[in-house]
Amino acid sequence: MLIMKFGGTSVGSATRMQNLVDLIHNDQPKIVVLSAMSGTTNALVEISTSLYKDEPNVAEAQIMKLETHYQEVVQSLFRTKEFREKGKLLIGQHFNYLRSFTLDLFTSLEEKAVLAQGELLSTSLFQLYLEEKEIKSVLLPALDFMRITDEGEPDYESISKLLHDKLYLYPEDQLFITQGYICRDAFGEIDNLKRGGSDFTATILGSVLQSPEIQIWTDIDGMHNNDPRVVSNTFPITELSYDEAAELAYFGARILHPTCVLPAQKANIPIRLLNTMKPEAAGTIIHQYTGNRPVTAIAAKDGITAINIRSGRMLQAYGFLRSVFEVFERYRTPIDMITTSEVAVSLTIDNDSALAEILQELQQYGTVEAEKNQTIICVVGDFSLNKQDQAFKVLDALKDIPLRMISYGGSAHNISVLIPNRFKNTAMLALNNNLFLSSEK
Repeated sequence: MLIMKFGGTSVGSATRMQNLVDLIHNDQPKIVVLSAMSGTTNALVEISTSLYKDEPNVAEAQIMKLETHYQEVVQSLFRTKEFREKGKLLIGQHFNYLRSFTLDLFTSLEEKAVLAQGELLSTSLFQLYLEEKEIKSVLLPALDFMRITDEGEPDYESISKLLHDKLYLYPEDQLFITQGYICRDAFGEIDNLKRGGSDFTATILGSVLQSPEIQIWTDIDGMHNNDPRVVSNTFPITELSYDEAAELAYFGARILHPTCVLPAQKANIPIRLLNTMKPEAAGTIIHQYTGNRPVTAIAAKDGITAINIRSGRMLQAYGFLRSVFEVFERYRTPIDMITTSEVAVSLTIDNDSALAEILQELQQYGTVEAEKNQTIICVVGDFSLNKQDQAFKVLDALKDIPLRMISYGGSAHNISVLIPNRFKNTAMLALNNNLFLSSEK
């Protein structure tokens, strides 16, 4: 069964929802995974913030504004009076549910229920539109089968069993609609797969169903060799290996959610990145690619904090790094890059929500300094031992950029550098000129 995932921009308006029908309406069995309409999740976050602050009147105004937007979508989406009325009723039910949260205590559990409404709204509206078009389809609620463990990881065994049980009930049906992003936790409460989690949903479903292909539809015609928002002359990459795609996604290529590659890679299922606005474009296929391009692509990850711990206790000591890493483990804060010397260790994090507590604990091990507003630039390609000159080309392109950290050797596919954010655009343009444009001359 084919998996097709459509992001927020692909369902961002009534017109775009209508255009999806041509992409999904054929005889091939498929599950269509939908994100929330663009802007909806941000609006729901704002509502949640107001409820946390115990500002029900502010939240009510925000809810009304969002509801008005969806009522306008209903008017544009449906062609008949009957289905416009059904759409209004559907919207009313969801927004009355949101209003119920203004009347009681608001916690993280309620917040996740609020955030889930974006995907529930988009799938319900799209399913109703298919009904108006007399296209047979089945709405599969993700909350009925998507499960995560108490560690926040997908519970593949439960997902597989519950999903197969659901599909068994519809042996004659070919088209299924479900929500991305949302799930239930180990206790049965509504939870989610974090921002961008719809990609993750798609690859999880593809892996448990052994799909022939997982398609991720966005508003970009594939993974580009550089950030088109910074560099004007980028181009889409036809093929990527799983490892290359994972590196690029993790270090800032926003077309793909960082966690989503692994389920497909483990099941050896290709991921195809396609453009909803330009469906004829070839896009990018991610699979067991074994090409040996010197440089594949460049990506950047902002919002990085660098932490330096200097201590004489490191000299010929063992267990020092373990103690340092345990601090980050306690605060559930992943580390991106790390470099060491005999007397110091430098590392980076992209989540500084517990920074003050982390720095406080680290002071017992030495002198601690933190630098915010840093950027990791990742260059993905063939950096194996027989390609010694590639690392030189990267560093030569950055000779005029102050480098805070360099990570090289941990992967044959990646060299990463940490720089102050203000040099990001200059660095990415320099890399593009040195690694791509120079090879064309």
